[in-house]
Amino acid sequence: MTKVILATTSPYRKEAFAFLGVDFEARGSNIDESQVKRNNPEELVKELSKLKAEAVAKEYSDAIIVGMDSVGYFNGKILEKPKTKEETFHRLRSLSENNHQFYTGIYMINISTGQSLSKVVKTEVFMRKLTDSEINKYLNQDPNYKTYALGYDPLGHYSSTFVQKIEGSYNNLIRGIPLEIIVEMLGVLGM
Repeated sequence: MTKVILATTSPYRKEAFAFLGVDFEARGSNIDESQVKRNNPEELVKELSKLKAEAVAKEYSDAIIVGMDSVGYFNGKILEKPKTKEETFHRLRSLSENNHQFYTGIYMINISTGQSLSKVVKTEVFMRKLTDSEINKYLNQDPNYKTYALGYDPLGHYSSTFVQKIEGSYNNLIRGIPLEIIVEMLGVLGM
């Protein structure tokens, strides 16, 4: 059985990947993400997932490497992890009663065969109207809000009430990893 290596240290992605019942290891890629242009969300996650997978692949001779990256997109602006509580508050206020997109890029390399696959998954997210007190309630509940590309956790805390509906991959938004696509890609690579 070929070893699977996730090119991530994200506890959320490791937890989600464990649902697949595939034996895997996780290893950070330590790439400099700031060097990649931030013009287009699809191109950004595609390039970063590839760079992460390729960086980790250098450490192995026989494995399937899975690189991933995610960003949000709203009003022509790429949304990455917020840096402050104030930035998160203003982001959530602007997302209120609007829709935004969540993109995840996946890049897999089967080192022994040299085969690679790339996929970008987009989920459209529709938010209900949020009050300032609801946003603050969430921010006071969840000390990890800065770890989410969108600035909120759609699965846990009070923020799980923010999303009205989605179009696209449920797992992409909820888990930060489109498990149904991962399974398909691993199948193509021989897992």
